[in-house]
Amino acid sequence: MGTLGRAAYTVGFWIRETGQAMDRLGSRLQGNNFFKEQLSRHRTLMNVYDKAPVVAKDAFVAPSASIIGDVQVGAGSSIWYGCVMRGDVNSISIGSGTNIQDHSLVHVAKSNLPGKVHPTVIGDNVTVGHSAILHGCTVEDEAFVGMKVTLLDGVVVEKHAMVAAGALVRQDARIPTGEVWGGNPAKFLRKLTDKEITFIAESAANYKSLAQAHATKNAEPLDQTEFLKVIQKKANEEKPLIQ
Repeated sequence: MGTLGRAAYTVGFWIRETGQAMDRLGSRLQGNNFFKEQLSRHRTLMNVYDKAPVVAKDAFVAPSASIIGDVQVGAGSSIWYGCVMRGDVNSISIGSGTNIQDHSLVHVAKSNLPGKVHPTVIGDNVTVGHSAILHGCTVEDEAFVGMKVTLLDGVVVEKHAMVAAGALVRQDARIPTGEVWGGNPAKFLRKLTDKEITFIAESAANYKSLAQAHATKNAEPLDQTEFLKVIQKKANEEKPLIQ
């Protein structure tokens, strides 16, 4: 970030600070008549050094997610509530139509015990289940990573491979196409069926549609949402009691 960029960032920061201060003052003046809002200083997108996230226009990023630094999110992908994508010491690349589900963590490796450097690369139409941890690994197109899976540095999950929920995949392991691995440490369990391979594609498509619905709801103005809550509350209070 150059001198002009830093100056613009600083001005923008103080404008936002001033806006929040004015909002608090206005709320005090309105007293009990204002809509109570929960304001958060959380930032969904944040740059680190000179690296800023690049997110496709039609990707869905939940309000409580954090995308930090050198991260690219492809078209139609979705980053769900509570996720953290931290590309501070290396890069993270997420393809198109991929879903990273709630509370998952994606990080990278600048260095590790073997001295290797690993970005994290996630391909197209990948499903990553809730609370998974992906660290310095590669997940190829149309792979499936189950809930609470941990993928360590150097792991490669090939196309049409599946990692069962709760598995811990050791460093530099490679999960071949068409196989299911599971356990701690993860090992080969069996071959995927044709039905399961079809399910992987369906899962990605279903989450893409679901993300569009969430994006629509999240785009609604907060004052409109709060107003509807107040109207509904008053309507419920005015309903006559059934004797």
